[in-house]
Amino acid sequence: MDASVIVVGAGPSGLMLAGELRLAGSSVIVLERLAQPSGESRGLGFTARTMEVFDQRGLLPRFGEIETGTMGHFGGLPLDLGCLDGRHEAAKVVQQSVTERVLESWATELGADIRRRHEFLELDDLTDSVVVRVRGPEGEHVLRASYLVGCDGGRGRVRKAAGFDFPGSEATAELLLADIRGVEVPRRVAGSSVRGGMAMSAPMGGGVSRVILSERGAPLRSRTRRPEFSEVADAWKRLTGVDISDGEPVWVSAFTDAARQVTQYRRGRVLLAGDAAHIHLPAGGQGMNTSIQDSVNLGWKLAAVVRGTAPEHLLDTYHEERHPVGRRLLTNARAQGLLILGGDDMQPLRDVLSELMDHEEVRRHLAAMVSGLEIRYDMGGGSHPLLGLRMPHLDLTVGTRGTGSTELLRPGRGVLLDLTGNDHLRRRAGGWAARIDIVTADASALPDNSPLAGTSALLLRPDGHICWTAPGSHTDLRSALARWFGPPAAGMPGPTRPS
Repeated sequence: MDASVIVVGAGPSGLMLAGELRLAGSSVIVLERLAQPSGESRGLGFTARTMEVFDQRGLLPRFGEIETGTMGHFGGLPLDLGCLDGRHEAAKVVQQSVTERVLESWATELGADIRRRHEFLELDDLTDSVVVRVRGPEGEHVLRASYLVGCDGGRGRVRKAAGFDFPGSEATAELLLADIRGVEVPRRVAGSSVRGGMAMSAPMGGGVSRVILSERGAPLRSRTRRPEFSEVADAWKRLTGVDISDGEPVWVSAFTDAARQVTQYRRGRVLLAGDAAHIHLPAGGQGMNTSIQDSVNLGWKLAAVVRGTAPEHLLDTYHEERHPVGRRLLTNARAQGLLILGGDDMQPLRDVLSELMDHEEVRRHLAAMVSGLEIRYDMGGGSHPLLGLRMPHLDLTVGTRGTGSTELLRPGRGVLLDLTGNDHLRRRAGGWAARIDIVTADASALPDNSPLAGTSALLLRPDGHICWTAPGSHTDLRSALARWFGPPAAGMPGPTRPS
């Protein structure tokens, strides 16, 4: 094997996956067609959930000063995200180019082999490995790995080469985007309708403004190259009356409202993550954030399987958990697209939705949806209010040292958190001690109304989701450990079996 895993694509999802795999000790090669990062910034900013994920891995300081805020939107309608509980607010403007630079540095430091100017050509999914044909600076060659992951975007070749089905809705509108400097662009809020279409703009920092527009009734084009800036400037003037043609384009692009999702996230030894698995109208920056979270879900599972500590069927939970997330993303993105692009015909719906959003329960529902904070995975049933959710940050005392649950997850391992000093618990988990950290901690300062009040122990997966609690889970501890971390070490007792 040339590596345990080959990842195609050095965007946010591919780089995050490479870092997660290396954190778990798996070798990884990342193949990237481009010689240098593109500098594009399709994704802009982080949701509160992605802020949590980056904090969990200790990455937030690498981004420097991040401006955060609580105001977002749903289909162009103002939405206060501050109604949600959590340690982090959303990050307003972090360009995707910066995100890629941070993640590439992190993954490289951990030992990921990132090979630029290496283009994926074709694959052969064998019984025991995947063979990948690659074109590099020195010609074509073959690489072999246990698994291949396509993180190569909505037009990526891995999905097509492996025969994934990619159903969905065709595009009905084209949107043009340009980041420009050297000209003042009046701010227009998200989804601003104008006669003849939609035009929005916002400052990006550093004297750069982003404009996005769509002309109603404009023909859909099968583009093979990016639009010229003059096309964007002419359309902006037709829609708003403002001339931006003297500006200097930093980046120009076109995209549509097509929405597609693969029917499977895994076919044999080939898996997909990020835009390779789901495409949609960009709405509130959810696409890049969901893509990063795909990789966080997949990385530790894939590493455990290639190490041989977990059975292969653990990989099936990647599809089971992330496909519904992607499906829900497409649903809310399409709904927002109707509101943003629907023109005057959608105004009655906007008016009604605005009234509904005055109610706190509706605001919380929509805010949790677009931030990713509503995601709960199936952990086998139970009554604990946090089972299946991500672990909220919890201040802890371990021995005499103050720490927190977020810091305990930094190494990328599972954590059995004992909050009552139960030696019996540690003995029951002994067979998994090489794969998880067993931590006895004091959380006595919890308020009575905390969802963790009365909890004596929790089992956290490496992605931070709570997969077992005491009390509150329908499964016993050893069964939960075996499900998520494989069978116990040889000679150690396994799960309790029903008589």
